[in-house]
Amino acid sequence: MRKVPKIFDNQAVATHRKRATKNFASYDFLYKEVNKRLKERKADIKRNFTKILELSAWSKNQLDELAQFPPATVDLVESNFALHWINDLPGLLSKIQKVLKPDGLFLAAFPGGETLQELREALSAAETITTGGVSPRVSPFVGLSDAAALLQRGGFALPVADIDRITITYKNIFTLMQDLRGMGETGALFERVKNFTKAEVFYEAEKVYKKYFSDQEGNLLVTVDIIFMTGWAPHHSQPLPKKPGSANLSLAKALKKQL
Repeated sequence: MRKVPKIFDNQAVATHRKRATKNFASYDFLYKEVNKRLKERKADIKRNFTKILELSAWSKNQLDELAQFPPATVDLVESNFALHWINDLPGLLSKIQKVLKPDGLFLAAFPGGETLQELREALSAAETITTGGVSPRVSPFVGLSDAAALLQRGGFALPVADIDRITITYKNIFTLMQDLRGMGETGALFERVKNFTKAEVFYEAEKVYKKYFSDQEGNLLVTVDIIFMTGWAPHHSQPLPKKPGSANLSLAKALKKQL
């Protein structure tokens, strides 16, 4: 049996989501923006999807959610902000592919890439200065090339992954942390520090952040990279990649022709 790495604390993720539920409407601006972009991508696909499964970021167990559907019964699986806290992402993608009908579509968006890189560096520098050590605080994110590879590993045909970078500004690090808490997106690493962080760490992080990652007005710059994934359940009608060596014109001949 394949061993699943324990990167995220599922109980902590669930607790953070539950805590954020009550006032989420006050902090859902990023979720709404990404959802809008996801819908635009869906609208570009000229297909009538009748049976749609939306994997919620707020469900306790997405694997259980998928288990309710027999294989090859869903036309479209959509997911917004629901994949970046998953320990067994390859396993989840494989199960998604199995519930899709042949030529069914999987469409997802989630934070990845360099998301919160400024916060990560500011906190690491601040902790080094104040305590002499560094603790894991900001979760690792899936990179763009990893996303495409994960789709292939999950058995999807015609896998495509692309990225949108969104830059948000904040007056200070504390309003940023408040928004992350309101979104249910605070740290949930299994190996995270579980005791309260001293206030001096955050005050020092504020200084580092403003020095290295701020605009001309002194606003903190926050990077959010959103990875979009598109994959299709295999079907005989789909175009196949050409076999190596099947090109009619070699690269050498093409270059010679240009010269």
